[in-house]
Amino acid sequence: MPRPFRFGVNLLNPTSAEEWRAKCRRAERLGYDVILVPDHLGMPAPFPALVAAAEATERPRVGTFVLNAGFWNPALLAREVATTDALTDGRLELGLGTGYVPAEHERAGLPWGSPRERVDHLARTIAELRRLLASEEHQPRPAQRTVPLLVGANGDRMLRVTAEHADIAAFTGARPGAGGTLEALTAEELDERVGRYHEFASGRKEPAELNLLIQIVEFTEDRGAAVRPWLGHIPHLSEEQVLRLPLVLVGTLDEIVEQVLAQRNRYGFTYLTVLEPNMETFARVIEALRGR
Repeated sequence: MPRPFRFGVNLLNPTSAEEWRAKCRRAERLGYDVILVPDHLGMPAPFPALVAAAEATERPRVGTFVLNAGFWNPALLAREVATTDALTDGRLELGLGTGYVPAEHERAGLPWGSPRERVDHLARTIAELRRLLASEEHQPRPAQRTVPLLVGANGDRMLRVTAEHADIAAFTGARPGAGGTLEALTAEELDERVGRYHEFASGRKEPAELNLLIQIVEFTEDRGAAVRPWLGHIPHLSEEQVLRLPLVLVGTLDEIVEQVLAQRNRYGFTYLTVLEPNMETFARVIEALRGR
């Protein structure tokens, strides 16, 4: 039997305290299971934002989507994770990645490094976090015995790290491009990447939950017209290819629900995340998929 669906929303925009609480309560009312915050300069600081989200809500879990490991020292990160998990009563899910925007490292005065160096740093960070948080001597202590770990990956080395360590394997449906951009994968390329992950994860005792970041959600009777404004941003793909992307959900409600169910069967995606601008629109999909 497939896992039940879970739905997350990645909140991007800084706000006042009152507006932040209202936005998180709205996400809860719309049916989202996880309230998420990214780790980019110019966006909310992840950990205080998640504590505030948990204080404003009762049901959703909270998580980072995803932390840029290059911004973090493992010992300091362990303190943040443990404190946030304790203050949210064990609702934290920790998402980690290597980062993909060199300019942010430059602004922060941090080294960017080679792809190998960034993956090595992520792997060391995961190992050190596990060691520190598992120690009864570490203070502060998290509320959960083990904080669930999500890793965002695409390349082979990252997929190996994800297969070995992650409770949740996250796919953006894109590869890093030049200058901190992301380049969308075709449906076939994503199929190959997910298959590669399953090869690396074949020895796991328990399968990971598979996550997909949805980029576009729009209800329409004309699917082609809905994606044409985006074609200039993804010139390597045709309109037909864009319409087949798993991270693009455009069409009638029935068409989108059918697509999501088909992608669960094809790829195993049961945890779907949308970006903040799509929060209200996607809520209709959540309602239609509950219990399926």
